[in-house]
Amino acid sequence: MQQSIAAILSVTEIFDNLTPTQLELVASICDSATYNQGDVLLQENESTTELYVIARGGVEILMNPSLVGGDQEKYEPVVITELRQGQVFGEVALVDEGIRSATARVSQDNTMLLKVPRNRLMQLCDAYPDLGYKVMKNVAADLAFKIRNTDLTVRQYQIMLSQAKPDEPS
Repeated sequence: MQQSIAAILSVTEIFDNLTPTQLELVASICDSATYNQGDVLLQENESTTELYVIARGGVEILMNPSLVGGDQEKYEPVVITELRQGQVFGEVALVDEGIRSATARVSQDNTMLLKVPRNRLMQLCDAYPDLGYKVMKNVAADLAFKIRNTDLTVRQYQIMLSQAKPDEPS
């Protein structure tokens, strides 16, 4: 038997501490779909604002290094992480309505995703402020965790780059 959308949401950190009724309210605005390996869900630099929850399967997050300068033909997009069941992506655009900072591509056949449209979620948060507070608090915690991990990764690369420099003459 297929798991209910509310049950899937209940094990997702962004929807942590929601009551069963609040989970059902969020579930009612979700759209579910199944995808296959290689399907591109969103493109870096496009303007979409949905949040995605991985109900089953996996999604790769890719970034194009040429966007920070360089020949676009020279660089291929790089997989920076692979997300699994219970994880989310799209929360940055959900919050700031800006362009997508990465591309999301399905990494496994039969991947099931829940799409949470921003406009519907904001209407729900406005109508139920307690639910809205909990969701936005959880989104902030998720983004803070990802920022801290990114900071750590950047520091690791800085150390590797500084150690890779040839010794300069005295």
